[in-house]
Amino acid sequence: MPKDSALVFNIQHYSLHDGPGIRTIVFLKGCPLRCPWCSNPESQRFGPEVSYVADKCIAGMGCDRCALACPGAVHATPGADAITLDHEQLDHLDLNELTAFAKACPSKALTLEGRPMRVDEILDVVERDEVFFDRSGGGLTVSGGEPLSHRTFLTSLLAGAHERGISTAIETCGYAPYASLASAAEHLDYVLFDIKSMNDAKHRKWTGFGNTRILDNFRRLCADHPELPKLVRTPIIPGFNDSREDVAAILDFLHGLGGTDANITYQPLRYHRFGEGKYHALGRNYPMGTVKLDDDLFNAIRDDALASGLAAEALYHD
Repeated sequence: MPKDSALVFNIQHYSLHDGPGIRTIVFLKGCPLRCPWCSNPESQRFGPEVSYVADKCIAGMGCDRCALACPGAVHATPGADAITLDHEQLDHLDLNELTAFAKACPSKALTLEGRPMRVDEILDVVERDEVFFDRSGGGLTVSGGEPLSHRTFLTSLLAGAHERGISTAIETCGYAPYASLASAAEHLDYVLFDIKSMNDAKHRKWTGFGNTRILDNFRRLCADHPELPKLVRTPIIPGFNDSREDVAAILDFLHGLGGTDANITYQPLRYHRFGEGKYHALGRNYPMGTVKLDDDLFNAIRDDALASGLAAEALYHD
């Protein structure tokens, strides 16, 4: 991978839910957590991958370009409308080989998830949306994956955005050395910070890591940058944290750090299955199965958040 670059798997324009105003979101690849409800499974691994959408495949029309590009990774049945990928074989390919493999597909059924981009390349793309930022108070949001896993690159990207007059934000799970968060915070105008549970053991069981570092990082961020707006979000997940008691514990924690005096707002997020198809495209099963979130329970949680005095503006329009 080129020096001074990071793997980007998506740049999303015109977002309204990831910071103030109209945002352009840059998604960096790689995350230390393994949340089974993650709606961006292509973000989890730090290396490049290839996803496959069978509905776009034209193997049934006689196309075999992917098989010619990498015979060991493609299993095709004559006359079948789709192929089967051997993702274990693909894991042995380097970035250049994966790029060539994905590009071999004329119907775009294969997608390279993660391409290296330099800071200036990203900012050139983001800056094209400047007119929307100016009119709405929006800007750049860096997401992932976990952007704090790319400390040097992230700091350079945020600083470069400020140099171009672009407002900045990050979406973070908070699991990183505090030095990474502190470095980013010097160039941030807004932070979206996930706090999933106050229960360390449960957090470890569901995400792969405990919450001690995450909570400590948020405490230190509040102490070091009380002026920085911080939106704390909690995805409400069936079987994990779908209780009013779980959310009450988080709200108590936030009040203890100063609440609105520390520029903290709060938003519970409704569990959804929008990312399920992405798991299948990567050759994985969807970890959450068929569970559903109780609507009445979520509405009660939302009402608790509204009553807390910390509710984010978006909750009043939900």
